[in-house]
Amino acid sequence: MEHLLIQLIFGAAGGNAVGKLVPKLDLGTLGNSVVGIVGGGIGGQLLNKLGTGGIGMATGGIDVEAIIQSFAGGGVGGGALMVVVGLLKSQMRKA
Repeated sequence: MEHLLIQLIFGAAGGNAVGKLVPKLDLGTLGNSVVGIVGGGIGGQLLNKLGTGGIGMATGGIDVEAIIQSFAGGGVGGGALMVVVGLLKSQMRKA
């Protein structure tokens, strides 16, 4: 459960980062956050399903590898979905 929470938080961060770095795709803080949260959840879950096949670094009940996967999957997933939604929005404006 904590991994999903990490994915959602970093998804929101990834969405906001893309929104600020690429102003043409910016949906505002709330829009960036919502899209990032959805993308972070999806991206994190996809990355978890793929797995890394690594050695696993469970130490003292903490699976460091899984936490890093949650950070990466959430942030990248949130940012990626933000790019897709931002591009769709900009294309709809042109039409």
